Amino acid sequence: MKRVVMTGMGPVTPIGIGAAAFAEGQRTGRNGISLIEGFDASKFACRVAGEIRDDLSGYFDPREAKRLDRFVQLALIGSDLAIADSGLSAEELSGEQSGTIIGTGVGGMETWEDQLTVAVLKGANRVSPMFIPMIICNMASGHVAMRHGLTGPSSTVVTACATGSGAIGDAYRTIQLGLADIMLTGGSEAAITPMSIGSFSNMKALSTRNDSPETASRPFSASRDGFVLGEGAGIVVLEELEHALSRGARIHAEIVGYATSADAYHITMPAPEGRGAQVAMRAALKNAGITPEQVGYINAHGTSTPANDLNETLAIMAVYGEHAGKLAVSSTKSMTGHLLGAAGAIEAIACAQALRDGVLPPTINYIDPDPALPLDFIPNEARTQQVDYAMSNSFAFGGQNAVLVLKRWVE
Repeated sequence: MKRVVMTGMGPVTPIGIGAAAFAEGQRTGRNGISLIEGFDASKFACRVAGEIRDDLSGYFDPREAKRLDRFVQLALIGSDLAIADSGLSAEELSGEQSGTIIGTGVGGMETWEDQLTVAVLKGANRVSPMFIPMIICNMASGHVAMRHGLTGPSSTVVTACATGSGAIGDAYRTIQLGLADIMLTGGSEAAITPMSIGSFSNMKALSTRNDSPETASRPFSASRDGFVLGEGAGIVVLEELEHALSRGARIHAEIVGYATSADAYHITMPAPEGRGAQVAMRAALKNAGITPEQVGYINAHGTSTPANDLNETLAIMAVYGEHAGKLAVSSTKSMTGHLLGAAGAIEAIACAQALRDGVLPPTINYIDPDPALPLDFIPNEARTQQVDYAMSNSFAFGGQNAVLVLKRWVE
């Protein structure tokens, strides 16, 4: 099987846009969560989110932007950043040996809601002809492929909060099998909208800590009360190892393991003791050909909901046994919020940077330890620590799980 390495990173997040800004945001424990400004959220139980406040207008011609839902815009920005970071030229990138697998959890929510208003107020015959091309989930992959001439393997992953990891895992397998040399892959999400916030709030899934937005996302703390929705994209360039070496590419990390599983239990609740998550973690370790003792860091799914954090902790303890007490575990969602379909991709980038730089990101807002969760969650401050292998966990509504294993690259 071919070996696969990450040579480009394009994070677009509430704590930083671009690889350097995102790494700095993690190192300093930057908080990307505040009261919602994108719309009037005063009537909602949850009024906080991880919005991207940077001005993105300079990335697109205004006419082009009007034809792209925000989730596609974020994916295009992420892909441009990842390609620039990789050092690939347009000529090296384009062609049948380059492909795209970019996912999203819910697709064009903003366009859905805008055009629904048009249909209700003016009639369905007034809906934009661009409605369908703007909302469908494969348009992130489609537009990225069109922009960069990627005519090789192309598909879209839609597995809710496991999407980003699933897309990277599928791209990893595509290169492993020799079907492509280069893949642009990851996830994008822009779902901070009234209907999303309304639905998640009514589901009692979101934090209602509106009086203290900056501490609303507090994974693994005893006082956690729900997740905080975020937006953004995580796009990476994966490359076949020999192809990367032949062009003198800078390698951030190697992808060495990937696995998925199903809880087969409930539409939203994780299986007791994280049984489905255990299956995926064990299978990913087996796919990587390593033992649990070789893993030094886990970027947890860590959503800040009572059930998820408990069951993920129990799953980690079951899979890692005595070694669980020696593991460093953190949730970068404490800083970014939960980016749904983009979360796993952003967190894979966080793992690659941790392996490369020897700096493990913290779990900020770790205010009151939960005695039922007895792991080392890297509380509040980044830690200088070199590890050789990192695991990234992503678990989703529908009971779908995806786990990646990354290895530190040594020349």
